[in-house]
Amino acid sequence: MNDNPEFDDIPGTTVFTAARSHQGFHLNQFCMSLMNPENRARFKADERAYLDEWELTEAQKLAVIERDYNAMIANGGNIYFLAKIFSSDGISFQTAAASMTGMSAEDYAAMMLHGGRSPDGVRSIKEGR
Repeated sequence: MNDNPEFDDIPGTTVFTAARSHQGFHLNQFCMSLMNPENRARFKADERAYLDEWELTEAQKLAVIERDYNAMIANGGNIYFLAKIFSSDGISFQTAAASMTGMSAEDYAAMMLHGGRSPDGVRSIKEGR
C-alpha cells in the first residue's frame, strides 16, 4: 500500500506515507495505549483479548502477537509507535532493530557504530542496480 509507487522501488525500505499512516492508524493507536501502565498490564495478561478491543486487521494482530516488527511495518506500523511494544517487553530499540535486520544486537551495534549499512549495492529493485 503506497501513495507514491516509486517508493516501492527502494530495496529493504518501507516509506511511511499518508496511505501507510491511514492503514496503520489503529495499530499505532494501540501501541500508544501501552504508555498507560494499566493498559500494559491488561495487554500482558491476555494479549489477544486486548488486541481484539482494537479495530485491527487479523494480520496486524498476528504480527503483534508474533512480535514480527517487519510485518507490523508492512501493515502500517510506524517504528516510533512500535517502540511502545518492545519497550513494554523490556527490549531495547537496538535489539528490536537488529531483529528486523536478521542480525544479532551486537553485530547491529557494530555496524551502526561504523557508519551503518553501506550505500553500495542494489539501489533500485526494478533496475536491479
